[in-house]
Amino acid sequence: MLAMATAGFAVNFWAWALLSPLGPLFREKGTLGALSESDVALLVAVPVIVGSLGRIVVGALTDRFGGRVMFPLVSAATIVPILYIGFLAQTSYWALIGGGFFLGIAGTSFAVGVPFVNAWFPPQRRGLAVGVFGAGMGGTAISALTTVRLYTGVGQRTPFLLTAAALAVYAVVSWLVLRDAPGRTVPTTPLLTRLAATARLPITWQAAVLYAVAFGGYVAFSVYLPAYLKTDYGLTPADAANRMAGFVVVAVLLRPVGGWLSDRLGPVPVLAASYAVVVAGAALAATHPILEHVGTFAFLAMAAALGAGSGATFALIARVTDPSRVGGVTGLVGAAGGLGGFVPPLLMGYIYGRTASYALGLGLLSITAALTLVLTVTIIRRTAATPSGDRDQAAVRSMARE
Repeated sequence: MLAMATAGFAVNFWAWALLSPLGPLFREKGTLGALSESDVALLVAVPVIVGSLGRIVVGALTDRFGGRVMFPLVSAATIVPILYIGFLAQTSYWALIGGGFFLGIAGTSFAVGVPFVNAWFPPQRRGLAVGVFGAGMGGTAISALTTVRLYTGVGQRTPFLLTAAALAVYAVVSWLVLRDAPGRTVPTTPLLTRLAATARLPITWQAAVLYAVAFGGYVAFSVYLPAYLKTDYGLTPADAANRMAGFVVVAVLLRPVGGWLSDRLGPVPVLAASYAVVVAGAALAATHPILEHVGTFAFLAMAAALGAGSGATFALIARVTDPSRVGGVTGLVGAAGGLGGFVPPLLMGYIYGRTASYALGLGLLSITAALTLVLTVTIIRRTAATPSGDRDQAAVRSMARE
């Protein structure tokens, strides 16, 4: 079940990231007109915002209907916008924006997989299990490595056709193979009531902040790094996409490591170390160092920290959240993570357009990570140390209010 869920996450994230490597190419070719840096940033960010907000509802629906239904449904629904982009939308910027809007459906798959995987494992193994599932975000690396090459070397429709085919195969296989965990608790209260109750839990907003910086930072770099490297360092679109793929691979490999370390050391030390690395890495990158060695080290260090921090965040959620509420919490937290990835590309594009430099944007990332580090070692440390009995009583009181 873990392998199938991870595969589904990877395929859907491959689809979710299709426009990111192509953004700089569209601008360079001029087939969509004269695009500014902000236009490219908006194009690659639209699927992120839709996939993020959609997680709120999809996470709650997964609590109700289970991953066995939701994984095939989300995968099949994503095929439609992919074929639309591949066959109809590549001659108009606003048509691509519309296609990217519905492409965001693929990003909601995260809110399906976390509660599905969480239910299959005992508490002491959930950090590693959810971290392994989270490694499916490496689907963005598949997109980075293949999309531009297929688009320019084989045909403009090829990457979209391959992704649609992969999603169709997964939708069928997952419908036949996936099974929800035995004894899964199915909530009976209305959707809006459950969402309101979930939003009142302290862990929800605390983990949302953590994930907005950790996963949001990862998403922001994975969608905007090609444009950043091309503009600031003069790389070709293919070279920039390959380097972005290296960033993604490091983050993907460290996500299960972050979950595993959290199972053994606790999530708070892992989170604190991760944000400290981001503080230093972003500050170094803001100085515009030479890309070879120094710049590469700064970005790969941040990739490792963001991946580990993402894994540790959901290890924390698994440790302090009632299993029947994991889907709802995951949806809201996952939305925060996606929103955290939506804002920086737009901000970076705007800042560069006004200053011809990315230094201010990277400096703001360093400051944000520093503030998150303070939150981690204060408020979140207290939440993680709360006895399980107290958390159970709080959950009972919340359900009674429902």
